[in-house]
Amino acid sequence: MSEGRSQGGARDAFATRAVHAGLTPDPSYGSVIPAIHQTSTYAQPRPGEFVGDYDYARTANPTRSALETALGELEGGLAVSFASGLAAEHALITGMCAAGAHVVLPADLYGGTFRLVDKVMSGWGLAYDLVDQTDLDAVARAIRPETRLIWVESPTNPKLDVIDIRGVVAARGDALVVVDNTFATPANQRPLELGADFVVHSTTKYLGGHSDVVGGAVITATAQWHERLRFVQNAAGAVPAPFDCFLVHRGLRTLHLRMEAHARSAAAVVELLRSTPEVSDVKWPGFSGMVSFRHPAATEIAARTRLFTLAESLGGVESLIEVPQAMTHQSVEGSAAAVPADLVRLSCGVEDPADLVADLRQALGAP
Repeated sequence: MSEGRSQGGARDAFATRAVHAGLTPDPSYGSVIPAIHQTSTYAQPRPGEFVGDYDYARTANPTRSALETALGELEGGLAVSFASGLAAEHALITGMCAAGAHVVLPADLYGGTFRLVDKVMSGWGLAYDLVDQTDLDAVARAIRPETRLIWVESPTNPKLDVIDIRGVVAARGDALVVVDNTFATPANQRPLELGADFVVHSTTKYLGGHSDVVGGAVITATAQWHERLRFVQNAAGAVPAPFDCFLVHRGLRTLHLRMEAHARSAAAVVELLRSTPEVSDVKWPGFSGMVSFRHPAATEIAARTRLFTLAESLGGVESLIEVPQAMTHQSVEGSAAAVPADLVRLSCGVEDPADLVADLRQALGAP
């Protein structure tokens, strides 16, 4: 079952793949869940001879390989995992770009991505433009001969705009298209099937799903780029620990169930928000648990919730609330990607939706 196909050759449904992807019973003892290979190195029968890729744990680890197999099966490509989402982004940019290259970034984007490109990669000769990617003509106008990557978030962070990925692919020219699929997950959207070249994840979020691990991944359908990413992974060394890989892989097995529950919670919360005076610009893509809205008392509301924990991050089973301008998006202040101070972002968890609505209602002071 680890190949995601039934005995008849037909591809299994996503829920089945989520449960079985990357899981091969342990050959020594038959344990259904493979052992965690907590090791830094491997015994070699003769100098320079070793099993598979397993000579040193920075290069490869069986627990990491199982996770990468699973991620690849769910996104429809070949996966490389990293110690964080930003480590994955850094590896992708450095692996695919050189000094003088240009990147098209979304005008609404994760603050860490902006900080990486603006404060780190630009010092090594990388140029970028921020573009409203809901306007495909603007995307096309931003592309230069030296444009190497078009970086897409869909939904965007934190305003939750949904981008036409096929439209961006059609407008890309010679550039490669990267889609950050962290908010949607492969349960709702598989960008490689829409023509994208790379998918990026912060596995910290929905894929891990329990707010207990930090990780990242890049998935591509192109074997050559996969090998390049593996080279950078080994050369730079930002690899996830075996136990972290185990936790993310465990989270994948309930992804389809959790995403349905997150969406139910979000739908109930959105109904309340859209009927509450002073609340404006309510955004929800119709899937996932991410909701944003604007309210003049944003910081006060965020401090009054009981079930929605005031914290950064997202995608765990528990609900979170944040004010991006003061929290996750400080790094974009003063740029074209700056976030309004009255914006609130919710990560709706899998609690009873009625309890979440009641908590938000009292925080809003709604009748």
